Amino acid sequence: MVFAHGYGCDQAMWRYVAPDFEVDHQVVTFDHVGFGNSDLSAHDPVRHGSLRGYAADVVEVLTELDLTDAVFVGHSVSAMIGVLAHAMAPERIGAMVMVGPSARYVDDGEYVGGFTRAQLRELLESLDANHLAWSTLMAPQIIANPDRPELAAELTASFCRTDPDVARRFARISFLSDNRADLAGLDVPTLVLQCSEDVIAPVTAGRYVHEHVAGSTFVQLAATGHCPHLSAPEETSAAIRAWL
Repeated sequence: MVFAHGYGCDQAMWRYVAPDFEVDHQVVTFDHVGFGNSDLSAHDPVRHGSLRGYAADVVEVLTELDLTDAVFVGHSVSAMIGVLAHAMAPERIGAMVMVGPSARYVDDGEYVGGFTRAQLRELLESLDANHLAWSTLMAPQIIANPDRPELAAELTASFCRTDPDVARRFARISFLSDNRADLAGLDVPTLVLQCSEDVIAPVTAGRYVHEHVAGSTFVQLAATGHCPHLSAPEETSAAIRAWL
């Protein structure tokens, strides 16, 4: 099982979930280039100017470890990175778990991604203006567990550790991406885990992914916010285990 983190995070975010699967799986966690303890010098503005560059990195990891038919667990934008990685090397990924996925964050006609163009522009401009202030403001909203401030504090710290330039670039390619057309090519068993009260990936976004990935399973979690692997790891692990 390969666990891939979302924006502004690192592999440590899986520490409450990934170990639950070590009993019967080889478990792999990693940091996307530019995040966590990754080698920042490996960040290439051209290669990493789109999600496909990060997907190519995933394929390199899977190839280096000689993994086939892996269960890819992708949180947030990494769900779509997983979709792209599967398209590049279908033999490497045999099943997909998407935690809080969105194929497009911007509303588009009848499609509801959760953000209007104006809202997204404001969000990105705020990030450009002050990365640290943006992190402090957004983390509590993303976690959505006001009675557990330590979770928001951890996410804030994770955001703030990220190189500001990498954070800005990755935010743009994440929030402005449109991977709806890529969903049709995903032909492996897929689990969509949808959080409650998720300001980043609302139910409409999760339902869209489910409806456009043939044969996928949709599970609505009671966990609130966008990071159930932090706020509700037991429920998250149980949902994945039951599906496997």
